[in-house]
Amino acid sequence: MRTPNHRDRTVALAAALAAAAALTLTACGGSTDDKPVASVSASATSGGALPLTPPMTKPNLVLTDTHGQKFDFAKETAGKPVLLYFGYTHCPDVCPLIMSDIGNAKRKLPKDEQDKIQVIFVTTDPDRDTPQRLASWLPGQGQGFIGLTGSFDAIQAGAKSLGITVEKPVRQQDGSYTVTHSAEVLAFSPKDDKAHYAYTDSADSATYQRDIPKLIKGEDL
Repeated sequence: MRTPNHRDRTVALAAALAAAAALTLTACGGSTDDKPVASVSASATSGGALPLTPPMTKPNLVLTDTHGQKFDFAKETAGKPVLLYFGYTHCPDVCPLIMSDIGNAKRKLPKDEQDKIQVIFVTTDPDRDTPQRLASWLPGQGQGFIGLTGSFDAIQAGAKSLGITVEKPVRQQDGSYTVTHSAEVLAFSPKDDKAHYAYTDSADSATYQRDIPKLIKGEDL
């Protein structure tokens, strides 16, 4: 469930996404033993994709993948259908649920469609999410996912260019972390390499299973 536990914080989504719908951010708290301490305050929108007007251009974002290699986001994803999410592996609830929903949807698609869709997870907690940590965590969410990490400033700048708010993780006095980021998945079309849609955390596996084949073809969702 995505019900609040405690230390919930809801903040306004950046202007680009707010123009599309009234969405919210989440302050995810990860304790030292990873017990849930916060969850998203979900919006009342449906699980369908929200159109972005105008569509968003891919950021100039160069990070490091799980093999320790440089990954130029715009270059490596050019001409490909992409689902992009900013989150972190120690998240107790929202991040793994969103990624597993996508993973479950992908697994049910025909093999050729599974091979075409790129699912990219960019950490918002790079100090803890090393390439090794991402490499061990992502397969549990879905096969073939690409995990990226790097400097926080680069990640924050890339997210900001997409209307995604990412705040620097804060260690609390009790030893837990608060990692504030928006919980939207951006869908990039292979036809023009722009994000035409965003999914809130209310989207489920069935939604992604329905939409990914259309996204692969560059069709309207």
